[in-house]
Amino acid sequence: MGTEVPAPGGESGSEESISVTAAGRVQCTLDAFKRAFDKHRLEDAWERVIGLVVQPGVEFGESNVFDYDRRKTKALSVALPASPQLVYEAHSTDYQLASSLKQMVEDHFAILKVGPELTFAFREAVFALSAIEHEMLQGKAARVSNVRETLDTAMLRNPSYWRDYYHGDENQLRVSRSYSYSDRCRYYWHEPEVNAEIELLIENLTAFSPVLTLVSQYLPLEYEAIRAGTLHASPSEMIRHHIRAVLHKYATACGETL
Repeated sequence: MGTEVPAPGGESGSEESISVTAAGRVQCTLDAFKRAFDKHRLEDAWERVIGLVVQPGVEFGESNVFDYDRRKTKALSVALPASPQLVYEAHSTDYQLASSLKQMVEDHFAILKVGPELTFAFREAVFALSAIEHEMLQGKAARVSNVRETLDTAMLRNPSYWRDYYHGDENQLRVSRSYSYSDRCRYYWHEPEVNAEIELLIENLTAFSPVLTLVSQYLPLEYEAIRAGTLHASPSEMIRHHIRAVLHKYATACGETL
């Protein structure tokens, strides 16, 4: 629960810093929610509340990441009440360093929300496999996929999901549509024509196993895993491995294994 939920999808402006929730707001927010729960006779539900959403100064935008600085959250870290026993939820922890995530958990920001970083990793893997496919299969496959071009066409046809987030001239917009931290292209992967190109990409690189030197060039994490014998060199498995690398960072910060 809480009121410090950032705008969905990351910051859309050119902010230079993100304000940390004032420690004094914690008890005020808890008191307000407690009164609301009591008013509706939800005392039992109140005992099941586990987290309070706050802003620990972490966020991401079109091309920048606001990194965690535990010096700025010292007062907030010690402001949690003894009862009910809560932790904080940090609402936009995408792209934080592994060391920062570990510090956040240590400082009681123990619910780490992540979203676009996972789809960003998906996009990285798909684009990398597309580059491998084009290097390998020009003149060999019946048709080489055009994932990147088809995705951008879909985004240009319906700009509603990205036009309020990206800024600059046409070239800057083109780069942002594909590579921005905001990852607004995640709203277009379900388009039928985009899906068809991904299926063709996977089909081509299943029929023609990716050359390891190209995997090393475009997907070095997956190359190391393939060489170590822990990953099969199939396009679908490489995509999943690339996403799991992000999840592993979060699991490690929380003291879990993945």
